[in-house]
Amino acid sequence: MFEWLLAPCDPTRVHEVGTHLSWHARSMVMAWSVLVPIGVIAARFFKIFPGQDWPRVLDDRRWWHLHRGAQYASLVLMLVGLFLILSAPEATQSITAAIWAHQLTGWIVLVLGGMQYLSGWFRGTKGGPSSPAANGSWRGDHYDMTRRRRLFERVHKSLGYVAMPFSMAAVSTGLWQANAPRWMLLLIGTWYVIVMVSFAVLQRRGMAYDTYQAIWGLDPQHPGNSLRPIGVGIRKLPPEDE
Repeated sequence: MFEWLLAPCDPTRVHEVGTHLSWHARSMVMAWSVLVPIGVIAARFFKIFPGQDWPRVLDDRRWWHLHRGAQYASLVLMLVGLFLILSAPEATQSITAAIWAHQLTGWIVLVLGGMQYLSGWFRGTKGGPSSPAANGSWRGDHYDMTRRRRLFERVHKSLGYVAMPFSMAAVSTGLWQANAPRWMLLLIGTWYVIVMVSFAVLQRRGMAYDTYQAIWGLDPQHPGNSLRPIGVGIRKLPPEDE
């Protein structure tokens, strides 16, 4: 069994990819298979953190720090992986050209990832009682749920979820293309199953709370509480006097 796990997934080919390609694979797997899913799960399911006395205690930002940290770390690794593959020797680059599906899905993921990071800069101001303007006003793109904020949320959430299956395809085809050892495919495949099962369990438990209510609570005076939640399966409670 140990020898079988260490053997390449395709015994008819040699697993010899060189330094550039091996570290390209490691950085991209860590970015897209580990950090990005962790960031997505944190943003979707932990806006109200376990043990938080919500709605008495509002705007717990642990999910935000985890989401932002994971996404920025994945950006660094993504750029490192891109540099490694573009600077690889020609003999190594010829391996990456063997399967067009990996090239296609890889570039799609890079484009979607870049759009995600750029979209984050257009989320607008926060506002509200926890982040008032300089003049003391509560006005802000997020607090008022302006058109800019609603557009940002639709684009940012949609691109993030669209990128996930493409990243899984890119990693899977890359592992096959590099003729990785069987244990790598089994480990990453098991991790994908854990992520998907965790997502389903957390969704079923109703932990996908609306960001607006997680930050500002259920008071009907907050303008965003009268709007429908943005995103599929997002839980939003009826406004009530607190």
